[in-house]
Amino acid sequence: MFYTHNLISEFPVTGCPEIKMRNILKNRTALSTVVTTLIILVVSVLLAGVVTYFAINVTSTRVQEENLHLTKQHIWHNMTSAQGAVMIINTGGRDVVLDRITVRGQDSLWTDIYYNVTQGAFSEDLSFSSTIFDTAINNETLTIGGAPYIFMQATNDLVLPSGKTMLLYVNSPDSVSVNDVGLTVAITIFSSQAMYYKETNVQAV
Repeated sequence: MFYTHNLISEFPVTGCPEIKMRNILKNRTALSTVVTTLIILVVSVLLAGVVTYFAINVTSTRVQEENLHLTKQHIWHNMTSAQGAVMIINTGGRDVVLDRITVRGQDSLWTDIYYNVTQGAFSEDLSFSSTIFDTAINNETLTIGGAPYIFMQATNDLVLPSGKTMLLYVNSPDSVSVNDVGLTVAITIFSSQAMYYKETNVQAV
């Protein structure tokens, strides 16, 4: 009996409840480690996704804050002097200050610039005007497409509100001569955030 008891004590059977409990505890510990690792990985991926989305959203918002569209650009020469015109549409989400206007890289004086800011749609093309710069007062009315538009003489930086359109004329850009007729000339509009560039051919009138 003594020998049998010692043998059982030294070699316990595998179906013993004590051994099963130890195995269960070991399995739970291993499972807990795996679950913890998975949770950490999932949280890391989620955090990375949130940060990436936030960065993209902020960047997109900043980029879309200001957006000007230049169209209907012209440079004319009547064998005496040059005249430029361009339409600027503020398609961005905020007002824009235009602080510099150049033709072929040369700055235009504010006193040589006449402008009109309109809310409605404008589909007509801009045309050469022989009277817009002849007046001694600081505004002139031009009829474009059958509608009158009052052009004011600029004195300083111009403000173009969001969603509005500016019709802009430049008188006698110094860099354009009669010899430039047929050549490509650039009109550049500068704001505090960006520059907007448009090319056109010099036309004889």
